Amino acid sequence: MDGEQEQQTHNPGQDDENEIVAEGASVVHGEPPSDDNGPPKVDSEVEVLQEKVTKQIMKEGHGQIPSKYSTCFLHYRAWTESTRHKFEDTWNELRPLELVLGKEKKEMTGLSIGVASMKSGERALLHVGWELAYGKEGNFSFPNVPPMSDVLYEVELIGFDETKEGKARSDMTVEERIGAADRRKMDGNVLFKEEKLEEAMQQYEMAIAYMGDDFMFQLFGKYRDMALAVKNPCHLNMSACLIKLKRYEEAIAQCSMVLAEDESNAKALFRRGKARAELGQTDAAREDLLKARKYAPEDKAIGRELKLLAEHDKAVYQKQKEIYKGIFGPRPEPKPKHGVIVTQLILIWQWLISFFYRLFKREEKHHGD
Repeated sequence: MDGEQEQQTHNPGQDDENEIVAEGASVVHGEPPSDDNGPPKVDSEVEVLQEKVTKQIMKEGHGQIPSKYSTCFLHYRAWTESTRHKFEDTWNELRPLELVLGKEKKEMTGLSIGVASMKSGERALLHVGWELAYGKEGNFSFPNVPPMSDVLYEVELIGFDETKEGKARSDMTVEERIGAADRRKMDGNVLFKEEKLEEAMQQYEMAIAYMGDDFMFQLFGKYRDMALAVKNPCHLNMSACLIKLKRYEEAIAQCSMVLAEDESNAKALFRRGKARAELGQTDAAREDLLKARKYAPEDKAIGRELKLLAEHDKAVYQKQKEIYKGIFGPRPEPKPKHGVIVTQLILIWQWLISFFYRLFKREEKHHGD
């Protein structure tokens, strides 16, 4: 398998046209959305898109908005407004939704109206009335939505493809899908070199979306090799960006996807080990890095990371040694205080006076006899 063989022999610290290296890039701070307390609270202006759809921008996007029949790639979370029950989350599944504007399912009408107003990279909170969501009857299978439920969507538009005919991935040939993914990957590499990490990740994520599980399960032989030669570098590039963004758990997940297909991939082992080390998972990090060194013994970056781990372990050992020495070592003699010294001197002086007095009396008696 030419594609996989190239990945196995490539060094983790080396750059090429397929995979980027993030270790030397400047850090861009970004955080994934959080729903610990239900739908996000947004203070921005409410924009009325349609009678039953409003939007509040959470993060500005860039470029143009998609036109009708564009194939849009997006992540979203959805809650019923009345109960704040979350019933869908594509971020958790690491699988963005593909939505062709103008060809959406009926229950996605309100969501599509919102997405049609968004730019690539934009994140927004949408309020959709039940009439443009799951309707009067609701939905009692998956997802479970009660009747007449207004819906709140937290949406991020990753990007979109302008296609006049609205051609979905499922209608493309294998070669078309792999070619589209490869173009996205190359666009991502350009953005990465410009240090636009979050925009680069959008391109990599769109590339990966062309090669979802349903597509990969159907591929065998050279077509599977062709797809993996594009898909795996995208996961690795995502992990490199995420490490620079200090989103280590997500970086680990991206590397693990590569290792599920190619357990000897040195770059995936190296980056997962590095991310685990940052999280303090030193044993797991060492295991990954030692495996990476086995497959890429000449790579200096792996050696540096292993050296840092060894120094960290030594520092921890010395600290523990000091703690244990204080707990179990010999008890130090307490230093006498000034008052104690004076008291001891007085006692000695009194004893000397008593001694010489007795000696004098004894001599006096001896002379008297």
